Amino acid sequence: MSNRIIVPRVTRAAYIVVAALAAVAGRLPAQQPDLVLTGGRIFTADSARPWAEALAIRGDRIVAVGSSDEVRRLAGSRTRRIALGGRVVIPGINDAHDHVAVASAPFGVAIHTSSNDFVGGPSLAEVLDSLRAAARRTPPGTWLRGDLGMRILMDSTARRAALDAVTPDHPVMLWAPWGHGTVVNSAALRALGVRDDVRDPPLGGWYERDATGRPTGSLLEYVAWEAQRRLYSSAPDSVLVPLFRRYAEERLQYGVTSVQAMTGHFDAATTARVTRAARLPIRLRVVPYPMPDAPGRGMTEWRAIARQPAPRVTVTGVKYALDGTPIEQLALERAAYRGRPGWHGRLDFPVDTIRAILREALEGDEPLMLHVVGDSTTLLVLSMMESLAPPGAWRAKRVRIEHGRGITGDAIARAARLGIVIAQPRDGAPLRSWRAAGIPVAYGSDDVANPWIAVADAVTSARNPAEAVSRETAIAIATRGAAYAEFAERAKGTLAPGMLADLAVLSQDVFTVPVAALPATRSVLTIVGGKIVHDGRAAVSATKAR
Repeated sequence: MSNRIIVPRVTRAAYIVVAALAAVAGRLPAQQPDLVLTGGRIFTADSARPWAEALAIRGDRIVAVGSSDEVRRLAGSRTRRIALGGRVVIPGINDAHDHVAVASAPFGVAIHTSSNDFVGGPSLAEVLDSLRAAARRTPPGTWLRGDLGMRILMDSTARRAALDAVTPDHPVMLWAPWGHGTVVNSAALRALGVRDDVRDPPLGGWYERDATGRPTGSLLEYVAWEAQRRLYSSAPDSVLVPLFRRYAEERLQYGVTSVQAMTGHFDAATTARVTRAARLPIRLRVVPYPMPDAPGRGMTEWRAIARQPAPRVTVTGVKYALDGTPIEQLALERAAYRGRPGWHGRLDFPVDTIRAILREALEGDEPLMLHVVGDSTTLLVLSMMESLAPPGAWRAKRVRIEHGRGITGDAIARAARLGIVIAQPRDGAPLRSWRAAGIPVAYGSDDVANPWIAVADAVTSARNPAEAVSRETAIAIATRGAAYAEFAERAKGTLAPGMLADLAVLSQDVFTVPVAALPATRSVLTIVGGKIVHDGRAAVSATKAR
């Protein structure tokens, strides 16, 4: 299946009158536009007409796209006019995979180490020095949190006993910045209500244990995420509401107008309450990321809240993580991990549970997102899908595989036949091969706020140059592709009459500047639903003046 959004091809003259024809049909109002933008270089991401000079907006919709002269003629006495001065305009970026608040945990005191190497990570000595200093300046009982890397995850001495020696009275939580791997001390286990005789949950995660069966303080997969969720959700609304708003405002500065957030860090009630109070200026799709040790695999609480708890906020879909990643050696791989003969990683769920998850997606209405990284996990999922239903039934479901690292070789054609959508591909992913096979691809930040880093990666593909794509394709992945990934391609992702007026006016021409300059891109003007929600024109002018 192609990831192109098919739009009837029209002539240049006919395109500009779509608004008038739609008004006659009763689909759009026949009044003058509220806002016109003229004199720009507009990349519409619309295959019918990828480039234009101007567009007109009425209410929350685009009513016309065309030349500057054509659009100016639509303006009336009450129309606001913005001269773009040749600036580039793109559809609002849609971040198909992020986790709100991961980068700024709303609890405790952050500790810092001298290492920025997250894969190797700080040494145990560095972490203990930082914890000791933090404990001296904070009251007992204050949570201390920080990053760790493989050096600590793979070091059996870097566990609760070592942390207890310097912070016996402060709960400590250290986690890997890529999201898989957490170490806590005894005070943290007590605060979380975890006893030494705790059993592993029936699904999803587990405790590392010593020879006596006592938890070492290393929490794996869903056990770790449940601990983090309890802490995040316990923060007061006075902390969470500003955090959500800061998150949205930061994304708007980069031209992001929609975010699809995997919400494993907050329970359903907290998510609904906080997003309602925050009155977010961006569109937020909340994707339930249930903790599967609860009845109904954790979805019961999400079914109890409204599908639209706040303006611009929707709750749809479900995400499950089926394995870890190669960094901490938990992704299930066909080849054994280097230095660990016989160790191939492991699944987070039994095979029969994975089959049940797929069957539910096939028979139900909730779009399914699966964190699948290992090549063995990938082949298992594809084989199960093929055994459960013919490709046509799956294509209508648009099952998403987050990251898609294992979709290579023969798996590419199989994934394409099943209508798999790949979201949040990593640097070096076979983008060109996926798209050539007809696999839809969607940009996702996964907690890297600046989307232009991902665009630069896609057009250079330093790890796999043969798979580099054009700038137009990279931006289409971040706009039209991400809209397709949430079944929203008829409302957003392209700039065309009838579509939502979500767009960004950029600080530089992202189609011509050197690739190395792309990450410096900012939005001069971000519009969501026809409203200006971020105006950075003064900041850009000041930068130029200097």
